[in-house]
Amino acid sequence: GLCTECSCSSGKATDKDTSNTKKKENGDRSFIPKIFFGTRTHKQISQITRELKRTAYSTVPMTILSSRDYTCIHPVVSNSGSNRNEMCVELLEGKHGKSCLYYHGVHKLSEHHALQSAHRMYQAWDIEDLVSLGKKLRACAYFAARELMVGADIVFCPYNYLLDPQIRESMDITLKGQVVILDEAHNIEDCARESVSYGVTESQLRAAREELDFMVNNNIRQKDHEPLRAVCCSLI
Repeated sequence: GLCTECSCSSGKATDKDTSNTKKKENGDRSFIPKIFFGTRTHKQISQITRELKRTAYSTVPMTILSSRDYTCIHPVVSNSGSNRNEMCVELLEGKHGKSCLYYHGVHKLSEHHALQSAHRMYQAWDIEDLVSLGKKLRACAYFAARELMVGADIVFCPYNYLLDPQIRESMDITLKGQVVILDEAHNIEDCARESVSYGVTESQLRAAREELDFMVNNNIRQKDHEPLRAVCCSLI
């Protein structure tokens, strides 16, 4: 139905579905699009959620997608520096006979927000709020934020979560039929360029050339490896 919080409530409803819902192709259930709000930095997300709290829509279910750098609460992984992602995956796979107890408590966080929403006590929150609650409940804020995306009406995230196809796939983000808002969109060009760019050092190129030399000299798929070796040599 029409919302009652803004001027659109005075509009006249028609027999057709004029709201922001549309019928799913496979049934009669309504499909309500999510709003994906992309920003340049995580700091800007904090500013936006702070403003959201001041509006009539502060109780709308939401979530914030961010990296493990901001949301991991595991005492070892969070202090590991640059390899948080690798250590997290190793714990989830139980490679060394250990698992992450915080990951197994994800449901505590998602259920907490679901209960708040059901009792209309839901308030817009920031990453720090979710991390603090995660530490209190001993639950992973990173995966909880991803689970909350299922029932969220608005999803906040950095640009690259929407522009980079690999990140979209890993985060299960589907933009078809959704509403996408890009804050300060003049920065999109740089972000898009970074998403399809890759940096290598000269030492990496030399190491790759040595491995390709070995492949070619030992008649291992020469037709495939010789052109790659030529590229490495030309770049060097």
